[in-house]
Amino acid sequence: MHATPEPTAVRRVTCIGAGVIGGGWVAHFLARGYQVTAWDPAPDFEPKLRRLVDAAWPALVELGLADGADRANLTIAATLPEAVADAEFVQESAPEDLGLKQDLLARLDAATPPGVVISSSTSGYGMTEMQSGCARPERLVVGHPFNPPYLIPLVEVVGGERTERWAVDWASAFFEVAGKSVITMDREVPGFIANRLQEAIWREALHMVANGEATVEQIDSSITEGPGLRWPLFGPCLTFHLAGGEGGMAHMLDHFGPSLKSPWTRLEAPELTDELRDRMVEGCETASGGRDIAELVADRDRAVIAVLRAVEAVRGAR
Repeated sequence: MHATPEPTAVRRVTCIGAGVIGGGWVAHFLARGYQVTAWDPAPDFEPKLRRLVDAAWPALVELGLADGADRANLTIAATLPEAVADAEFVQESAPEDLGLKQDLLARLDAATPPGVVISSSTSGYGMTEMQSGCARPERLVVGHPFNPPYLIPLVEVVGGERTERWAVDWASAFFEVAGKSVITMDREVPGFIANRLQEAIWREALHMVANGEATVEQIDSSITEGPGLRWPLFGPCLTFHLAGGEGGMAHMLDHFGPSLKSPWTRLEAPELTDELRDRMVEGCETASGGRDIAELVADRDRAVIAVLRAVEAVRGAR
């Protein structure tokens, strides 16, 4: 049995697939000081990948490079088995095609040393369906990033029915060491968490455009000039927690709960049961981390001011 390295001890990362997402992963891992091996079946992928890394590098320099970070640490492999031969972690980023993913992950599983965790970038497939052809499915997880992976910190980690818990915990710990902000999901959900939320907004936006209710410009401005400014620090739950004033989420749900049945969106709202209400209230108390409403408001205001100044600086530079 090939030993699984400690997450902090990983030095050699392999990226399978070198498109926008895969190339973004390559740039991220290089910036974090890893030795990165890349492979893609496209015959001309190397120059495109190097252009992507070069384009990302100024932003990575501004964010701050890890010790040893160097674009020269990128190795191009000629074959898939060569790419994973000495890998200590594998990140796959093939196109969203279930059959292709199933076949590729089975090939990766066969070629990658036992004990090495294999992570898949996917926007919606569950690992349960993707790992169906693998002989060692216990070490396969989903590592769902957001584009571009070198800039957006979030990665959602979840296993499949045949994934063992140690692999999920290991992958989450490794991604944190590698500088990502990790959500370790409790169960598989189609589309994961963040995609489902942004998809809800996207579908409602398409409805409004199709019905002549709003223009593309109005829809985008409604987010960038409105709730989007609050979301960098507090997501939708803590934002509505503050909407309840000193009573927090409890008051917000009790006061505005009936409006969930108002025809504001094409999405059907869940029934606001006592259990759901209590989960939301308790969740906000946990997420607040001991801060009262006044402290949360102060934190939010500082963040919104910082975001406004940053956006204004970019617009001014344009």
